[in-house]
Amino acid sequence: MKELEYSCRALTEVIGKKPKDFTKKDIINFIMEEEIRHINFQYPAGDGRLKTLNFVINNAAYLEEILSCGERVDGSSLFPFIEASSSDLYVVPRFRTAYMDPFCELPTLNFLCSFFDKDGNPLESSPEYTLHKACEAFKKSTGMEFQAMGELEYYVIAPDDNCFPAVDQKGYHESAPYAKFGEFRQLCMLYIAQAGGMIKYGHSEVGNFSLDGKIYEQNEIEFLPVNAEEAADQLTIAKWIIRNLAYQQGLDVTFAPKITVGKAGSGLHVHFRVMKDGLNRMQENGVLTDDAKKAIAGMMMLAPSITAFGNTNPTSYFRLVPHQEAPTNVCWGDRNRSVLVRVPLGWTSKKDLCIQANPLEKSAQFDTAQKQTVEMRSPDGSANVYLLIAGLAVACRHGFETENALQIAADTYVNVNIHKDENAHILNRLSVLPDSCAASAECLEKQRAVYEAEGVFSPAMIDGIIAGLKSFNDRTLRADIGSDQGKILELVEKYFHCG
Repeated sequence: MKELEYSCRALTEVIGKKPKDFTKKDIINFIMEEEIRHINFQYPAGDGRLKTLNFVINNAAYLEEILSCGERVDGSSLFPFIEASSSDLYVVPRFRTAYMDPFCELPTLNFLCSFFDKDGNPLESSPEYTLHKACEAFKKSTGMEFQAMGELEYYVIAPDDNCFPAVDQKGYHESAPYAKFGEFRQLCMLYIAQAGGMIKYGHSEVGNFSLDGKIYEQNEIEFLPVNAEEAADQLTIAKWIIRNLAYQQGLDVTFAPKITVGKAGSGLHVHFRVMKDGLNRMQENGVLTDDAKKAIAGMMMLAPSITAFGNTNPTSYFRLVPHQEAPTNVCWGDRNRSVLVRVPLGWTSKKDLCIQANPLEKSAQFDTAQKQTVEMRSPDGSANVYLLIAGLAVACRHGFETENALQIAADTYVNVNIHKDENAHILNRLSVLPDSCAASAECLEKQRAVYEAEGVFSPAMIDGIIAGLKSFNDRTLRADIGSDQGKILELVEKYFHCG
């Protein structure tokens, strides 16, 4: 079986190469052969959303020009740390990210772009370059590749027709007709795959409820692990596609961390694994490796400040409360959804599950060690995914560089539900996550030197993130609002389309 034959990406099929091997000549030939006349440059700004610059191809010379040189943009309108007096930036397309726009009536090719400053150097504080530096620093320190994947949770909102109502907060993997938006999710998955997203699966999630004549149904699309830079690109494009398709179909969609009291919030869980020579170093002989434990220890140490990248508005901290399958304490465990970092099932039994389910099959050996990942459960849809994954890469590297990392991993491991009364003695010895943007900013200030090491996060970026978090002035907001549904809804509406 050839990998290219099973790609959903139109360019891969036509060009006959993997995206990482695309050249400018390949792109120009594709545009000419497919008679494409429009190009979009897309790039994530300080708010994490994709921005778009439209081009119509006047002639071959102009096409060569924009693909070679990129274009100027106003950086002060994209990033809060850039002043208007010196705001010009270049955006230059990355050919490996090219995909056909599924929403344009006229054939249009989209690219994700990189930012460069007036001297032609990568913009130190751009989200995508920060992630690139984080991955390079991880590889330099460990000799391994940092890979990631995301679980993208979101609510679909539509008028409630009261037909085949789902059971409140029991929507996990529900089927139609009780789950209403499976076809919408499938079309999202197809468009994302056609744009290059490596999707693992999709399903309905726990959350579903009715409010003010509308139905709110939670869904999830989960990805496969890839190079961390690609993972961030895929998640960013996926959010853009889901929103556009919802708008096209007259639906509303939100990635907001919390909608209302007592209902499941939406997270952006990020799984990671470390690779060396094409092999997953997270598991060996069915056991979690020391490499995996060192990486986990790094996340335990930096967990309080990781919220500065992964939980970026006040509603984030209405999700991070006990008894909601969202973490509140700094700990990790196996198959445990009450912890911050979960080690999911890793197919370690060495039994042939396929032949047990299908007796007519012959026994076959499949290397399941490749499937082991570790999941960070605190982040949510407010995150700038580039900065979040960069922060996780820094944390994992920090674990490898910390002498007593394995002891830290041992001290923070739990194998019980920490929120049960009988386990209060365990809960009381664990550190807690911040309870507000203000507290998160303080944690980042204390730990900023780790993120700034090796030049990964620029001081200006850290300053800007801290200032942005403090500006919410939400130190006592969670206690002030309590369970007042009306005030929570006002807050949710304010940050409804975050990230």
